[in-house]
Amino acid sequence: MTGLPAAGGAAVGAPSGAPTGRADVLARIDELVRLVPDYPQPGVLFRDITPLLADGPAFAGVVEAMAAAAPEGVDLVAGMEARGFLLAAPVSVALGAGLLPVRKAGKLPGPTAVEHYELEYGHASVEIHPFTVPEGARVLVIDDVLATGGTAAATVALLERCGAEVVGLSFLVELEGLDGRARLGGLPVDVLVRVP
Repeated sequence: MTGLPAAGGAAVGAPSGAPTGRADVLARIDELVRLVPDYPQPGVLFRDITPLLADGPAFAGVVEAMAAAAPEGVDLVAGMEARGFLLAAPVSVALGAGLLPVRKAGKLPGPTAVEHYELEYGHASVEIHPFTVPEGARVLVIDDVLATGGTAAATVALLERCGAEVVGLSFLVELEGLDGRARLGGLPVDVLVRVP
């Protein structure tokens, strides 16, 4: 991604017209996603998508592009907490599919199904209500960034354990240098923007 504003800088002026194609959507992502160095810890380059979400036409273009790339016959769209919720909800509406929030541990009342996994800097868990996943449901998993793939892989494992068929994953941005795809078992992955 080039031309992204530095942390604290203005991302872009007033919202423009709706992007007319995938190339236009990618250009708007490039303009609007803000890079924040050393957040949430030193050495991490955080991608802030809030300026993109605040631009109605650009956000609509992202949702349209993600929905257009979805496999056919999706029953549920699973959004990973928390920014994945913001993308998964409108994509699920566009696809006429249900929405499944994949939460961090301790956020849902029981009963829950839980998957534990390792992070670069600790441990984490994701959970869902298993009764919201019909046996054989075709699920598209969505998040904002594919980095190391740990959360996405844990989400896939959790959904499959609950009887779902994960038919693909979709991300706004992929950090290619972290090779997160390698942890996703060869599942179809659609990404709007790839960065080194």
